[in-house]
Amino acid sequence: MRKARFILSLDQGTTSSRAIVFDSAGGVVAVAQREHRQHFPRPGWVEHDAEEIWRVQIEVAEQALRDAGLAAADIAAIGITNQRETTVLWERRSGRPIHNAIVWQDRRTAGAVDRLRDAGHEPLIRQRTGLVPDAYFSATKVAWLLDNVPGARRRAEAGELAFGTIDSWLVSKLSAGRLHVTDPSNASRTMLFDIRAGRWDSELLDLFGVPAAVLPEVVPSSRLYGEVEIDSTLRGVAIGGIAGDQQAALAGQLCFARGAAKNTYGTGCFLLVNTGQEPVASQNQLLTTVAWDLGERLDYALEGSVFIGGAVVQWLRDGLGIIANAADVEALAGSVPDAGGVCFVPAFAGLGAPHWDPYARGVICGLTRGTTAAHIARAALESIALQVADLVDAMVADTGLPIAELRVDGGAAGNDLLLQMQADFLQAPVVRPALTETTAFGAAIMAGLAAGVWRDPGDLERRQPGETRFEPRRPVDEIRAQRSRWAEAARRARGWEPAGS
Repeated sequence: MRKARFILSLDQGTTSSRAIVFDSAGGVVAVAQREHRQHFPRPGWVEHDAEEIWRVQIEVAEQALRDAGLAAADIAAIGITNQRETTVLWERRSGRPIHNAIVWQDRRTAGAVDRLRDAGHEPLIRQRTGLVPDAYFSATKVAWLLDNVPGARRRAEAGELAFGTIDSWLVSKLSAGRLHVTDPSNASRTMLFDIRAGRWDSELLDLFGVPAAVLPEVVPSSRLYGEVEIDSTLRGVAIGGIAGDQQAALAGQLCFARGAAKNTYGTGCFLLVNTGQEPVASQNQLLTTVAWDLGERLDYALEGSVFIGGAVVQWLRDGLGIIANAADVEALAGSVPDAGGVCFVPAFAGLGAPHWDPYARGVICGLTRGTTAAHIARAALESIALQVADLVDAMVADTGLPIAELRVDGGAAGNDLLLQMQADFLQAPVVRPALTETTAFGAAIMAGLAAGVWRDPGDLERRQPGETRFEPRRPVDEIRAQRSRWAEAARRARGWEPAGS
């Protein structure tokens, strides 16, 4: 019997679900992708239908297998990477969610976080979790579900309900409810997990009012957990790796050495630097988080998060209607030499690091009668690069390490104009690898290590050919002036909504 040498990655993101088959050399064999709906029941609220996410994810997984011309016996293991913090609460017996999933972008619990901060709990939360108290994370989301879905808290305390981020939800569905697990990279994003002790924290559970009975078991990021047990062409395939999307991208960029860093351009933007086996406390509003658990050791990372990155391009398409497809933004923005003095702060869901203001809202400054759709499109792309530049400044201040280059990935990393803007604002090279599917590849690495496709990360630590480099072109003085205008626009965006709203 031949040994299975392919890995199937399930890449469940904020706007779509993908499945990618990788071979043992890390090459892409097949890709399938479908979007799912976004639900906005109130201003600042963002939800997903968890059942729809499951249906779409299993459909694209089966499609990728067909497109690759493979059978379940050819797949060594499935790796899962997921949008983090998004919160699902479901019935253990039936496997049905009791409410839509509350998405990481959702701000409904900002007031609850303010009350915790005002009560003096921020030092405890930061020390145990490495996180800045914010509605971004899962703890207040699950508490909201328990308090607002009739009967939920009683049923949770009785052990009838299960809580999980999307990784836990998918593993539960694949295993027909037999497995209720998560890994430390996802657990560390809940605001309920002690990142130094490596376990759920009873004091934080009491603080947020989350009963321990709903929690998943925390398992290593790379381990064979079980098999697919549903009626599917994937039946019998091992489930062997879990990593939150940004930690998966860090692995997919082969950033296993201390000090290695990457930025992912997705719905949001996420900058991570590997800090090794010691968590680094940020002095600049970055997050300390778990990178992964490979079994023999736990690695940490320092992270900065931008809430609205590529999502601003979706807004140009769906909200303003000035482009028909997301890919059209590059040509439209490139049709003008600059943004015509327009500065766009896309704080649709507040501002993340280093500002952490849930009450900020989007602003467009500098509009004149001569402003066109092209100027707004260019300012929107610049807003992504400017937010990332702020994160890089904070990372350099925390680590003391100057940035030699920024390695990038994610959907928007295919936009050459955006990456040239990024190199200009950083005044440093930006490097795009030939393989931009680094998030899915990171999940494949976790699964492949567990299944023995690769012995250790050293098997993969080689730079793939065909990378593209973007060198700075614009003068330093010009960049400083534009970043100063950006800082002023961001200041005007802050505190727009009343506190507690």
